[in-house]
Amino acid sequence: MKEVRVQDAEGLVLAHDITEIIAGKSKGPAFKKGHVVTKEDIPHLLNIGKEHLYVFEMDAHMLHENDAAFILRDLCKGAHLTATDASEGKVELFAETDGLLKIDRKRLYAINSLGEMMVASRHGNTEVKKGDKIAGMRVIPLVIEKEKMERARTVAAGEGAIFNILPFTHKKIGIVTTGSEILNGRIEDTFTPALVKKLSVFDTEVTGQEKTGDDRERIAEAIRDFVNKGADIVLCSGGMSVDPDDRTPAAIRDAAPDVITYGAPVLPGAMFMLAYTTQGVPVMGLPGCVMYAKRTIFDLVLPRILAGERMCAEDFYDYGEGGLCLNCDICTYPNCGFGK
Repeated sequence: MKEVRVQDAEGLVLAHDITEIIAGKSKGPAFKKGHVVTKEDIPHLLNIGKEHLYVFEMDAHMLHENDAAFILRDLCKGAHLTATDASEGKVELFAETDGLLKIDRKRLYAINSLGEMMVASRHGNTEVKKGDKIAGMRVIPLVIEKEKMERARTVAAGEGAIFNILPFTHKKIGIVTTGSEILNGRIEDTFTPALVKKLSVFDTEVTGQEKTGDDRERIAEAIRDFVNKGADIVLCSGGMSVDPDDRTPAAIRDAAPDVITYGAPVLPGAMFMLAYTTQGVPVMGLPGCVMYAKRTIFDLVLPRILAGERMCAEDFYDYGEGGLCLNCDICTYPNCGFGK
């Protein structure tokens, strides 16, 4: 930092705010720290009594904070995201569409581990709405070495950007309702209305419901029938425990042999099942908690499936930390730690 004559400050970076007082009207910064002095600024600075300024010396090896923020932006901004202009060295990303936020956590960690720069975001694998703020980024000093930003490019190198949004697309859904007590009309089916309510938040179409009782073959056949008729997702409600007469898991295996998980480290929802048919259609076995609990594993998995993501076993292992719903009196999900 050095002191220079205002007339010699063009192209240099202010190291401090410069306050302007207009009698009887206002008092505030005419120029903010980090501002790059232009030729047009010089008369204004002289008019407010500034003949000398404290500035950062810029050379071929340094970058202004705004230019450095643009480098971070280019590393972070992926599909269906829009970026603001740099303001006081900071750039923010916003969602252009409703969808699922995907984050490359390893590359994000790599950038933040370099020091003198930061990228902060909301949690990944969560639903976002068009216009939601996704992330903010900046470097910490007003000027930073170009070499440091090249290191950021190196550690963040990879396929695509760090942040992307997978848009939700219209999905046709078939519901297979198990349980002889429902098939025989002994009790009212309260599971299906709960599912329809959750599905109604998204661009989905329930194409039909099949009541099968607890017959393994009927359950498997109902799944195959929905898939053959063009269902994008099949939901099987009930019969997911390990009791001998709960035959839904075996039926799902018959119709969807690519089983990703039967059981998950999430409460409520430990008995959840996800499998894929040979055509790639996801089939979910939903435990009874989905019918009555405020939030369950179904709320965590559904947005990912609706965004077209093919989940794997490791995705479920990750749910262990944060997979305990506290069943708060006033539910604030997704603005809580559940599933994150």
